[in-house]
Amino acid sequence: MRLEIQCQNRLGLAQDVLNVLVSYQLDLRGIEVDPSLNKIYVSFPTVNFEQFQELMARMRRIQGVEDVKTTAFMPSEREHNEVMTLLRTLPDGLIAIDLKANVTVINEAALEALSVSYDAIIGQSLQGMVKGFNFQRWLEGEDVLAQTRRLEIHSKRFIADILPVLVPDETGQDILAGAVINLKSESRLGQHMIAFKKGDAESFNSIQASSNTMRKVVREARRMAQLDAPILIVGETGTGKELLARACHAAGGRNGKPFLTVPCASMPDNVAESELFGYGPNAFPGTAEGKKGIFEQANGGTVFLDEVGEMSPQLQTKLLRFLQDGSFRRVAEEKEVRVDVRVICTTQKDLPAMVQEGKFREDLFYRLNVLTLSIPPLRDRKQDVLPLAEFFIARYAARLGRKAPKLTDNCSQFLQQYPWPGNVRQLENALYRAVTLLDGNELEKQHLQLPSYTNDFGYLEQDFDGTLDEAVKRFEANLLRKLFPAYPSSRQLAKKLGLSHTAVANKLRDYGISRKTVKI
Repeated sequence: MRLEIQCQNRLGLAQDVLNVLVSYQLDLRGIEVDPSLNKIYVSFPTVNFEQFQELMARMRRIQGVEDVKTTAFMPSEREHNEVMTLLRTLPDGLIAIDLKANVTVINEAALEALSVSYDAIIGQSLQGMVKGFNFQRWLEGEDVLAQTRRLEIHSKRFIADILPVLVPDETGQDILAGAVINLKSESRLGQHMIAFKKGDAESFNSIQASSNTMRKVVREARRMAQLDAPILIVGETGTGKELLARACHAAGGRNGKPFLTVPCASMPDNVAESELFGYGPNAFPGTAEGKKGIFEQANGGTVFLDEVGEMSPQLQTKLLRFLQDGSFRRVAEEKEVRVDVRVICTTQKDLPAMVQEGKFREDLFYRLNVLTLSIPPLRDRKQDVLPLAEFFIARYAARLGRKAPKLTDNCSQFLQQYPWPGNVRQLENALYRAVTLLDGNELEKQHLQLPSYTNDFGYLEQDFDGTLDEAVKRFEANLLRKLFPAYPSSRQLAKKLGLSHTAVANKLRDYGISRKTVKI
């Protein structure tokens, strides 16, 4: 049982409190005085209810006592448990030693690093277990100052902050009482660096741009980020379109507002409209209440439409209306909603070709194509390959708690020559797998599990679908469709391509290309 006694600052008051406990033959388990708050705390064995009522009444009658109440814990108990909780939960190792370098306090992380049990280490010298620093000599020195050293424990390396423990005496002089050692493993240091850089994860600082072409893209993106007009980011799969979109959001005036992603390719048409624009009460069976859509949830922020070329014609129409004035209607609701949202879109498709084929609305294309960023594929910016590779290797090595392996010259040359059809994503995945499975400290070409590629025959696509004849026809159709608006007759086109008029006319007919199908 514990009591908190609010009292005046009177000489002998604590003795009067103890006399009451003695009169009931209660053993005192603890007494603490807090002069700053004018409080006395006492701890004693539990008594029955009648005795407790009498004891409390007698305590209150003591001269100078203003209030008495029970408390769940003594201040020292709270402080002790706070410290022990911190020790247990800290992911870094923490060890306290006395003046002879004997361990007095140690947490779970340090026990794990030393590979010992609590009973085996308490009271024992730390000196023989840790290599790289003489604790005893340091404690016996004339001027004991804080140290940061690299230590070795069971062949594992740690960075240690070694701090002296000083206790002031009655004259105010500090007396050395021991030391505290804070251990940080290589893996923990790597996690700290990742966390430190996490604030830049959605900014332009996270984009590796060593090549002139990629630097130009980032430079243009920085300027576009300050505007509110839609941005269209074009690039092959895996080039980092979403990363650039997030950087534009983070660098703009909406960085404190939501950034919501809409995967247009994977969103079914029957739910896409209600997800984007929301729905009113009773719009669907079992929905008594309405729901805000993504555009409404992102009010003030940014909506990221990933692969906008996959959007259905119906949604294209509604999106066009929204881009015109920022207003829309929820499904099954007549009330108009108006929000302030910036739209950033990405696509790996040829939207102008889709417009000519009638698969994408021309007016929507021009609405989206206000500010355009084109990310070149990794094979066209070779200067970025090695910086990206070293960045990914360092990241995954830190997560695994190991030293980053070195790229051999042969491996570096291979990385730069490989065409990377999956672009940055493929490079990252290949290096993640290689670093994870690597045993040594050097990364060789054979550690990269990639589809075959030779300088003579190029990249051998494992997922190629169809025949050579079909592939040639697809290429011809796309080329003719792009050239026809500039050379809008079979004779002009034949002259451009160096073919006969009849051959070109037959191909246009076979592929269904005419003035009606291609807008000129």
